Amino acid sequence: MDASGHFSGKRVTVMGLGLLGRGVGDARYLAECGADLIVTDLKPREALAESVAALERFPNMRFVLGEHRLEDFRDRDFILKAAGVPLDSPFIAEAEKNNIPVRMSADLFAEISRVPVIGITGTRGKSTVTHLVAAILEEAGWPVLLGGNIRGVSTLALLPLATSSHTAVLELDSWQLQGWRAAGMSPHIAVFTTFYPDHLNYYAEDIGAYLADKSNIFLRQTPEDTLVLGAQCAPLIIEKYGERIESRIIVADETKLPDTWALRTIGTHNRYNAALALAAARSYGIADEASRRAIESFPGVPGRLEFIREMGGVNVYNDTASTTPEATLAALAALDPSRIVLIMGGADKGLRMDALLAQLASVKKVILLEGTGTSRIREALPHAPVYDSLPDAVEDSRSSATRGDSILFSPAFASFGMFKNEYDRGDRFTAIIRAL
Repeated sequence: MDASGHFSGKRVTVMGLGLLGRGVGDARYLAECGADLIVTDLKPREALAESVAALERFPNMRFVLGEHRLEDFRDRDFILKAAGVPLDSPFIAEAEKNNIPVRMSADLFAEISRVPVIGITGTRGKSTVTHLVAAILEEAGWPVLLGGNIRGVSTLALLPLATSSHTAVLELDSWQLQGWRAAGMSPHIAVFTTFYPDHLNYYAEDIGAYLADKSNIFLRQTPEDTLVLGAQCAPLIIEKYGERIESRIIVADETKLPDTWALRTIGTHNRYNAALALAAARSYGIADEASRRAIESFPGVPGRLEFIREMGGVNVYNDTASTTPEATLAALAALDPSRIVLIMGGADKGLRMDALLAQLASVKKVILLEGTGTSRIREALPHAPVYDSLPDAVEDSRSSATRGDSILFSPAFASFGMFKNEYDRGDRFTAIIRAL
């Protein structure tokens, strides 16, 4: 669809350019539509050089980098906010004080395109379920637009591709769902995979605020809509929000996936994810035959217990997306812990590590990467070496693993400090392994 008329001549401040490609795609699309843009980011120009270089050709775009300025949040038609902007941002407060709409890419896309949306959220599993649902719909012959929290994909820039026959499958994190709340919308089919403590540094230790943001995926659904809940989080959500949920509720876990369906991905958690995708597909009218073909052929999502290669009888897995202890526990459960050489550690998010630390006693060897989170657990792992270099940590893992073992890169912490983000962390690990 041609949505340029929504943006031509509009004065827009894009808050957050970033390095993952989503901000670049949003800004490029708005510029191509003829908007007058201010692109602002707290990172300096040098840190954003690649992103800036992709946009410098547009004469209708100005950059304000290394800072935000209050004047850039006045006299604008709307603010396009990136994920992760602080809840108490004085710049967003300035926009709201001046009655300037604050939007985000995914909800703005949904509002303008009016295509049916299947939205997926949850602490763990949302990426895998999102890609599974998209694969199922494609296998069934449905045109799909995949967006939301997808690396390198600007959801707003999907508008030119959208037609009345498309379905949008969107991975929605808690920050993006702030935008859905502001827009007064929820997806037609919502999937809520799991709920664990996460991002408590952002939410000032208030897990209820984190859940409240997540809940926007279903709070504005109607009786004609569907909410698929993973069994892990269903009791909590029904207890807290049951009286406010108007949509039809389906609860699913790995027991709802037929035993005869064989997955390429390993681990009970991946059967759980597949069951949620199957439930969403059924609620959308997709035949099980198409779902089975897609689920059984699904290779997994990069960086999520991703098999990289076998080296001398040792299997190597990239699980960089494990930024919480629960995610690393799921990875350990999918393999034989006694045969795992685990590389973990990173930046602290203030999460409880007790259960993971207890399980680490059964792991063959733990190797740590430097970080604020690593410092917090260091005393509990006195024999684990600590490295400030990923190549050095990999080399230690190689010398420690023997035939039949697995090298598992599953950090359990955030990536900041040593890496730009979790994708950069996983890319570097994969590159090191493939070069050996």
